[in-house]
Amino acid sequence: MKKYTFHTITIFLSFLVFISCKETKNDEVQSNKTSATKAGYEIEPVNIQNVKLSDSFWLPIIKRVQEITIQYAIQKCNEEGRFENFLIAGKQKTGTVRGEMPFDDTDVYKIIEGASNTLISAPNPKLDRVLDSLIAIVKIGQEKDGYLTTWRTINPAKPPCTWVPVIEGKRWESLQISHELYNSGHLIEAAVVHYEATGKRNFLDIAIKNADMLVRTFGDEPGQVKGVPGHQIVETGLLKLYQVTGNKSYSKLAKYYLDNRGNPNNHKLYGEYAQDHIPVIQQNEVVGHAVRAVYMYAGMTDIVALTKDKSYENAVKNLWSNMVNKKMYITGGIGSRHDGEAFGANYELPNLTAYNETCAAIGDVYWNHRLHNLYGKSEYFDVIERTMYNGLISGISLDGKQFFYPNALESDGVFKSNRGSCTRQAWFDCSCCPTNLIRFIPSIPGLIYSKTNDVLYVNLYASNTASFTLGKTDLQISQQTGYPWNGKVALSVNPKKECQFTIKLRVPGWARNEVLPGDLYSYKKATAQKPRLTINGESAGIEIENGYYSINRSWKKGDKIAINFPMEVQEVQTNAKVETNKNKVSLEYGPIVYAVEEVDNKTNFDKIDIEANDTFKVKKEANLLNGVNVIENSKFKAIPYYSWSNRGVNKMKVWLDYK
Repeated sequence: MKKYTFHTITIFLSFLVFISCKETKNDEVQSNKTSATKAGYEIEPVNIQNVKLSDSFWLPIIKRVQEITIQYAIQKCNEEGRFENFLIAGKQKTGTVRGEMPFDDTDVYKIIEGASNTLISAPNPKLDRVLDSLIAIVKIGQEKDGYLTTWRTINPAKPPCTWVPVIEGKRWESLQISHELYNSGHLIEAAVVHYEATGKRNFLDIAIKNADMLVRTFGDEPGQVKGVPGHQIVETGLLKLYQVTGNKSYSKLAKYYLDNRGNPNNHKLYGEYAQDHIPVIQQNEVVGHAVRAVYMYAGMTDIVALTKDKSYENAVKNLWSNMVNKKMYITGGIGSRHDGEAFGANYELPNLTAYNETCAAIGDVYWNHRLHNLYGKSEYFDVIERTMYNGLISGISLDGKQFFYPNALESDGVFKSNRGSCTRQAWFDCSCCPTNLIRFIPSIPGLIYSKTNDVLYVNLYASNTASFTLGKTDLQISQQTGYPWNGKVALSVNPKKECQFTIKLRVPGWARNEVLPGDLYSYKKATAQKPRLTINGESAGIEIENGYYSINRSWKKGDKIAINFPMEVQEVQTNAKVETNKNKVSLEYGPIVYAVEEVDNKTNFDKIDIEANDTFKVKKEANLLNGVNVIENSKFKAIPYYSWSNRGVNKMKVWLDYK
């Protein structure tokens, strides 16, 4: 990490007098952790603190966020009054609310969460102190009963935007759009991660105070408020807080919010936009605002894990199937409409006007990770991998300071797809996507492995060394790979003592001639090349089953696994029901989706097409876009989709005419 000093955050200079953070003793933290309640999932991710990444693809991206983007976002939040709002709310400064969104507080929470994930990976006393300072500023803005939404505390009659209606200036009066519960959700989520990272309760206690206020406030008892969040996320926050504290009132309230969506006897319904048109257990099509949707589906999956509720389980399965079969872009992006930041109709996947909000991609990874923890199916990580390498990291520039809010699959250099811009922007008045990237990217090492008592899942391929306990066995496993640029993976398995267990190595969908689960996309010509697996240099003779190489044996120190997932350029076609992609193909190499950009094809961009007998060459260009594989043929050059728009305003397209 770069050095964080208070003089780089000017707002702290005026208000350090108010900062006093008390650390919790280790014995208190330990007693809390030992009473923590299990989440109900069969499979447990290997914590990021146990995974030391050395990967040439992911490590630079994570470091860029940690060393550049976090500090950059703190500066932006300072400039735009995010910290000041907490101080004004706490009457330690005079003024009116700054910013334009009712959820501006959450930018601060997401920065704290991403920085906390950074601390889980590696101790950093200076960053730790900065977080204590940020948390102290947040605490100043909290009302005595635990309420925390600064704009309403500062002036309940004057929201920062015109689209939040004010009737009497009371709390909760416009739940559909006020984002008061959304603010609580991100607060709680960040506080749990900070507690797990540091063992300190300074932020957790703020979240508990807020959650306790919600428990007192909402419900069907006399005097309680009936209602559900307009923008979901408080549900997953409450369920995480329940797992940390064991307080069942939090899980009960989370289920109350989910159970009463679509219930007209509880509140005036918000409609499809907020997934509040029918009860959640009756929903079988993904509709409305895509970020709201996937956050809600993640909460529903948590409920399935905790309660084994079959009606919730059936709904979750139906919703996932609808999304991947009918509403997902080739990049893993979701949400096709700018209007409402929403899912479109089945098979409605425009390219120039595709929305694909970065936050939606992140939320979809969170949901699919839960589904894998529940069922252990490889298909969920096929979605995660496709999303991460393509439609998620496309949201952040190669310098860590420019962002996409929507992620279009085509640009004509005229349509301002990115909230008023044809290219990446340095920030947004609604800055949810940059801070959500900060929240998510440092947590990536925690996706690589999962485990039960006797099974280790290798979900993603990235160079790393991991040390953890599997059942009663201390185990170290390491990976060396050039993935995603090539498919060779070498794994070393080192149990402390010889022990029998199963290693399940995911065979990516693309290596099994499957673009995504379902029939939305397919390869024009299936590859004849097959993945190869050896153990200690000898062919293991193990067949792929349900998307895995599953190896059960007695493992001893120094056992070696080698896998080769052969890569070749593949042409992808779309289900004929997607009108926009008829007679078009896109190009893939391994897990990477490619795009052609005008800057590389200045003389012929508008004439580029692919013919049936075209051949392609893959070439490493170390000095292009931080080092990428490009695809070339006699007519054009293609670059990884995630890297487009790092060279100014450009035409771009993923789908190419096929002749």
